[in-house]
Amino acid sequence: MTTVRTIRELREWLLPERRAGRTIGLVPTMGAFHGGHLSLIRRAREDCDVVVVSLFVNPTQFGRGEDLGSYPRDESRDVELAAEEGVDLLFVPSVDEVYPDGFDVTVRVGGLTSVLDGDARRRGPEHFAGVATVVTKLFNMVAPDVAYFGQKDAQQALVVRKLVRDLDIPVRIEVCPTVRDADGLALSSRNRYLSGDERERALALSRALRAAERSVAGGRRDAASVLGAARAELDRAGIEPEYLELRSLTDLAPADRVNGSTLLAVAARVGRARLIDNAILGGTP
Repeated sequence: MTTVRTIRELREWLLPERRAGRTIGLVPTMGAFHGGHLSLIRRAREDCDVVVVSLFVNPTQFGRGEDLGSYPRDESRDVELAAEEGVDLLFVPSVDEVYPDGFDVTVRVGGLTSVLDGDARRRGPEHFAGVATVVTKLFNMVAPDVAYFGQKDAQQALVVRKLVRDLDIPVRIEVCPTVRDADGLALSSRNRYLSGDERERALALSRALRAAERSVAGGRRDAASVLGAARAELDRAGIEPEYLELRSLTDLAPADRVNGSTLLAVAARVGRARLIDNAILGGTP
C-alpha cells in the first residue's frame, strides 16, 4: 500500500492506472476505522481493480460546538487496517491541502438538506454544504469510477447521489448496508465516546427500529402506529430523540404511512455521543 498526502502525488500515482483502463474505487472516510469502514473497503476490493481510501477529518462539515477537536483520530491504526484489507492507495491530505489559502467555494445541494440532520435546530444545512464541498473535491482529485458510502448515513448518501446527478459527475455511487455489533448498535467512530452504561442505553435506537419493523410486519403501516412503536423503546431507555421521523426514501418528503420505500430515521444524544440510525421499512401502500 502507498500513502500519499498531496493532490499531485495522488494524481501521479493514479495516472498509469487510469491509462491502463483499470477501474478505480474510492472509499471516502474521516478515519478512526471500524467494521463499517472495512466493509466498504472490502466491497470496493471486490468490485474494482484499484482501491483508494481517503482519510480526512473534514472541518467544514462540523458545526459550532461540535466535536471537531475531539473527533477520534488514529492514523497509525488506520494505516495498518487499510494495508491488511488490500487498499492500494491511502490519501491522507492536510487541511491546507484540501482548503488552500483563499479557498472560498461552497457546494450546496437543495431540497434534501433542510430536514433531519440538515434542520437548523440540529446540525443545519451548512453541515451538508461541507459534505457536498469535500465530496466534490475528492471526486475531482481522485476521479473514481465508483465511490462507496454507508446506509447508516442515509441522508448523506441521498445528498451525494443528487450531487453526482445534478453536476454530471461521472462516478457511480454504491450505498452499502449498515454494519452493526452483535448487540445491534450501528458501528460509528463516535461510539468510542460511550461509557458502558451509555452503550446499554444507546441500544434503544436499534431496538426502536426493530419495533417499527415488527409494527409494519403486523400490518400497521400508518405513521402514528409505526412511530409510536419506535418511540416506546426510546422512552423505556429515557432517550429523547432529536428526531424520529418517517420519510420518503427518494426525496425525504414526510411520509404518513409505510409504502415500500420509506425511511425511518432517528438521531439522539447519549452522553457525549450524537448517534444516528435508520431502517428502510417495506410493505405495500
